[in-house]
Amino acid sequence: MKYPKILTIQDISCVGQCSLTVALPILSAAGAETCILPSAVLSTHTAGFSGFTVRDLTEDFPHIIAHWKKENISFDAVYTGYLGSGAQIAFAKSIFEQLLKDGGLTIVDPAMADNGKLYPAFDQAYVEAMKPLVFGADIILPNITEACFLTDTPYQESYDEAYITTLLDRLTAAGAKTIVLTGVSYVPCKTGVAVRQKGETRYYEHRKFAKGCHGTGDVYASAFVGALLNGKSAYDAAVLAADYTLLCIGLTQGDAEHWYGVKFELALPEYIRMLGK
Repeated sequence: MKYPKILTIQDISCVGQCSLTVALPILSAAGAETCILPSAVLSTHTAGFSGFTVRDLTEDFPHIIAHWKKENISFDAVYTGYLGSGAQIAFAKSIFEQLLKDGGLTIVDPAMADNGKLYPAFDQAYVEAMKPLVFGADIILPNITEACFLTDTPYQESYDEAYITTLLDRLTAAGAKTIVLTGVSYVPCKTGVAVRQKGETRYYEHRKFAKGCHGTGDVYASAFVGALLNGKSAYDAAVLAADYTLLCIGLTQGDAEHWYGVKFELALPEYIRMLGK
């Protein structure tokens, strides 16, 4: 696509370098016309800040969608991140069905869980609502915890390649087409991503920083989608996104005052070079 139009649906954390404040600049840097549908507006993200404000925007969704339909607006790709409720998931699914161009791509990051647990706002009903969106998408980017919830698989902190293969098999059996499974770590100092496409699984292993950073999942997913829109294969996009995310983390290490996110903006010129632009 020379100049793709992509819609991304996720929240706006006004301060904190995550969700839409990450997706919009990264996808724009990738050369995509980036349209947004905010699921909520927060004063900051919820990890480490206290007293943050939240305004849910679910009731605006049908009016926005109706206006887009009236204006004959459609998208080459739709990419979802954090969705705050089952109702928002249903609206996202309707957007896939009604506003995607023929041959368009749907990408779902089922941002709902980590470290063996659902995020505090979610329950099993939310997981069940998420399943049709995930298994109807062209590409999904779950972490291991999310993959476990989506396939009713017991979560294991320690695992081997056979466990990851089982997760990928179960996701495929449930309807997943292309899977980018993130946070796959077989040894303490390394992590990586497993990509399953058309029955083939490829694994990219890379350095694991001792100290993680908030928002890196959004950085990774956005960089992946941007690379995909530039003609990269799912595996090559997964590798490029991992390398870019590592660069962002590296640029942030050692700055105690910047504890709430990564300095992804400083690495955007390198991201553009990675894309061959």
